[in-house]
This record gives sequence, structure tokens and C-alpha cells, in this order.
Amino acid sequence: MTADDVAGPATGYEPELKRTLGGFQVFAISFAFISVAVGIFATYGAVLSTAGPAGIWLWVVASVGQTLVALVVAQFAARIALSGSSYQWASRLASPKVGWLFGWLTFWYLAIAVVAIDNALASQALMPLLGMAGDEDTARVLTVVILVVQAVLVIASTRLLGLITSGAVGVELAIVVVLVIALAAVMVFTGSGSLENLTSRGVTVADPNYFAIGGGLTAGMIMGLTTLVGFDSAANLAEEAKDPFRSVPRAIVASVVAAAVLGLIFLIALTAAIKDIPAVTASGSPVAAIIRSQLGPISERILLACLAFAMFGAGMVVMAACSRQVFAMARDERFPAHALMRRVNPKTQTPVAATILILVVGLVLMVALPGQALLQLIIGSTILPALIYGATVILYLAVRKNLDRQEGGFSLGRYEIPVAVAALIWVAVALFALVTPGDASTSVLIVIGLIAAGGVYFAYLMIFRREVLDHEPGEEPTPVTSVAT
Repeated sequence: MTADDVAGPATGYEPELKRTLGGFQVFAISFAFISVAVGIFATYGAVLSTAGPAGIWLWVVASVGQTLVALVVAQFAARIALSGSSYQWASRLASPKVGWLFGWLTFWYLAIAVVAIDNALASQALMPLLGMAGDEDTARVLTVVILVVQAVLVIASTRLLGLITSGAVGVELAIVVVLVIALAAVMVFTGSGSLENLTSRGVTVADPNYFAIGGGLTAGMIMGLTTLVGFDSAANLAEEAKDPFRSVPRAIVASVVAAAVLGLIFLIALTAAIKDIPAVTASGSPVAAIIRSQLGPISERILLACLAFAMFGAGMVVMAACSRQVFAMARDERFPAHALMRRVNPKTQTPVAATILILVVGLVLMVALPGQALLQLIIGSTILPALIYGATVILYLAVRKNLDRQEGGFSLGRYEIPVAVAALIWVAVALFALVTPGDASTSVLIVIGLIAAGGVYFAYLMIFRREVLDHEPGEEPTPVTSVAT
């Protein structure tokens, strides 16, 4: 048993997961989840059509806000290093009942995110790369194949997960750096593109509701709000990280800052390189269209190949994080089929059944939901991280005085209150931006439905298994005394 493993028995758990992730690999897990190039690739078109090219500056606003949230999350990660992250923090510092809601929302956010990433990988990167015509059914079959391969690799080895993730991050960094340099060079030597694009409203110039509540400018926040999330995934694998009280908080903050800076540089280069704003906005894949027009079709295919690998690594990270979320709740007997979901394979030292569950959820979504319903589910899931982060900040403000400090662990010191309050204000702004657009009502209803479904299982626990929600592992249950009347 290593010094790091003290986190297990001290909190009522025996160490079952293997600590194989070094500092860079922990960083890579959070950075790969954020996947800045992938996020921009998937949402840049939405920004152009709602807020115009000038909408890229909303990325700066989102970057500052999400960094504030990451600083608060890091405060928790520096003190409680357990799989389940916010679920564990809320369960141990507020109550198991509050923690259960954190865990349920996080499970669904991650489970849907896996499907969203892999479906985007199939339809927007892999199929164009292979020269396949756009077809929803083909994309769904490819998504299922990708999910199966990822599940096999996630189950096989946490070390393998770290290696693939590190490679994906390296490729993604190369994509951004090389494309920025190449686009800048082409624009300088050929005079193509324009810096005026950076302040252009593009196709939205005549939109009368551009500055209105829920209008185009508000909707343009979607890129930053859906990309700069998941930085807390490192905390979900804290029991598999070396020196977690230092490496995990640093990875959380460093990943969101690195993604924010690189993303902004990438966005400026892409936007300045646009030759025809209406044509690029109308294209199915604006980023690929810009690369093709400036660097040629060969560069576009290389970009698609690199993006495919980066997206595959991101999907693996999300699947692994979700399986650890299930494992964390199941070993506390607070998840359906907990006896099965908590099992860790003694050879691979990974939660096999929990990982297969994520695969099954993906398969069901691919088979059962038609295109529009699946799209609405994915859009609805973007609200979940904002809810989780907001609840995490509120939790921190409520319990910060009860947090034990680890020697040498991450700490904001006297700045913790100003940072937490600013983060809470930002989350309120983010939620406002997500729920006010006119087409957001369906997404809100989906989130309410997921919470209601969880409420049914929660009610079952309260009625038939109440003891699992009354105390934490390692704590003695409070004796119930009866008074004769």
C-alpha cells in the first residue's frame, strides 16, 4: 500500500483501483475531455449562424468564467481524492442524499456525452475522411462500433487509457499549433482572409433580435459553454492517480487554462482566414471548409484524421470517467444493480460491469431514439454540467470551513471567497444563456425528465434501503431508539 492509498481506508474503502496515472497523464485526461479542437470543430458553425464571426469573443467570457469554476473544483480535489468527484464531495460534506443527486446528474451527463462525441466522430470526421456519403444510419452503426472498441480498451487497462489519452492530447496540440501557423503564413503571403472578420456579424447582421434576451448573441455562448467543461474528469479518476492531492487539482486548473488560451488563438486564426463568410456559415463543416479553401484538400484530410484520433481519445476519457462514477455510487449501494456495478476485475483492476453499462446506454440510445430526439437529448445534456458546477460552488461556500487541508495541497487561501462568489455569478449567467434561446424548452424538459426518473429510484432507496442514505462508509450508523408511549 502506498501513501496515496491512505485515502481509501481512511474514508471506509479498501483500495481496489491501481495508481498508474502520472502528472501529465492526469492533465491529459482533463484536457482530452475538454478537447478544444474537437469542441470548436463541432460548434463553430453554430456560432457563425447565431452570433456571426464576432461571436468568437464570447469564448473569452466563457474562459474566464469556467476558470473560476475550475479553481473552486480544485479546492475540493485537493482535499478529497476519491472516484466520483462531486458525488463524494457532496455526500461527505453535506449529506448522502444531496450527494446522490450530484451523482445521478453526473452519470447522465457523462453517459450522454460519450454518445455525442462518438456520433460526432462517426458523422463529422470518420465518414468524410473515408469518403462516405452522409447517412444517419451508417453514422449510427459506426458509433456503435466505436463505443465497443472504446469499452474494450477502457476495461483492458487504466495505463493504456492514459497512454492513448496522452497521444490524443499531443495530436490535438499539434493540430492547433500547426494550423494556426499554417493559416497565418498563408494569409500573410497570399493576402487571403481578413482581420475585419473578427468584428463582423456575418449572416446575422440583419437579425433584429441579435442583442435580445435569448437572441443570437446569447446563443453564441454555446461554443464556450459546451467545450470548456469536463475539466473535473481528472478528479473522477483520483484513486488511480499518483500523488492525487497535488496532481489532480493542478490538472483541473491547468487543463481549462491551456484549453482557453489555445482555443482563442485557434478561433482567431480560423475566423481571420475566412474568405467567404456566408458560404462558410452555410457549409456542413465550417472548420474543414476554411482549411480546404486556404490549405487544400490534402490538408483537410490530414485534419480530419487527426481530429478522428483526438475525438476517439476524448470519448475514451468520458467513458472511463462515467464508469468510475457508477463504480463510486455502486460501492456505496446507491446505484441500481450495485452488487454487480461495484465489481473490479482483479486482473485489469478496472470496473468491468460499470464500463459495459455505459456501452449499453449508448447502444440503447443509438437504436431507440430517432435523429431529432437524439439531437434534443444531446442538446439537453449541455445544461447538466452547468447545474452540477453551480451546485458544486454552492456546496463549497456552505462547507468550506469544514474542509481539512492537505499539506502541500492546492489552496486559494484568502481568495477563496471572492473566487467562489464570482464563479457562482458566472454559473447563473451560463444557465441563463443555455435556457433562454427559443429552442431550449425541449432541452429543459429532458433535464427535468432525467431528474424525475432519478427521483423514482431515490424514493425506492428512501423507502426500502434508507440506511444507505443515512451514513457514509466508515461511519457507524446512527442508532434508532424507540420511545414507548
